[in-house]
Amino acid sequence: MTSLPATLAARVRAAPPRCGATRLVCVDGPSGSGKTTLAGRLGAALDATVLHLDDLYPGWDGLAAAVALLHDRVVAPLCAGRAGAYRRWDWERSAPGAEVDVGRPPVLVVEGAGSGARVVAAHAVLLVWVDAPRAERYRRGIARDGETYRPHWERWATQEDALFAAEGTRARADVVLDTGPPR
Repeated sequence: MTSLPATLAARVRAAPPRCGATRLVCVDGPSGSGKTTLAGRLGAALDATVLHLDDLYPGWDGLAAAVALLHDRVVAPLCAGRAGAYRRWDWERSAPGAEVDVGRPPVLVVEGAGSGARVVAAHAVLLVWVDAPRAERYRRGIARDGETYRPHWERWATQEDALFAAEGTRARADVVLDTGPPR
């Protein structure tokens, strides 16, 4: 049996680029759902560049702002045939950090809440929505990020809920995955 990343990779390879010469893949969903894990596996299957929106979010209140940053600094330049680049967010200093050159990769996998916003996904060859029950996502988020994440969970989840409702991301996804425990 073919693995999910291999199946998705074949689908991406078969699609013509829609972001300049780049095949853009968006892996979206709420925190703790498994986006990073899937994007890593898919990136490996495609030998692709993987961009983590955690590097772009300008702080704990920056989910909506990251969509514009992703579009303006990465997607729009790629669509125009230019290299994409962004400023990595320095979480310790709570300030923009070093410039990161994305270049013009043949395949770019972007993972993170907001990656499937309409302005970005309009140029994607594949939009994947990853989800799990809220209690499971919370458990994973705290296990992954430790106690430093606990005070930010609700604040971030509120931003996710608003963005996902406004964007209708799940309903527009090409593939919807439930990564929760078996029922």
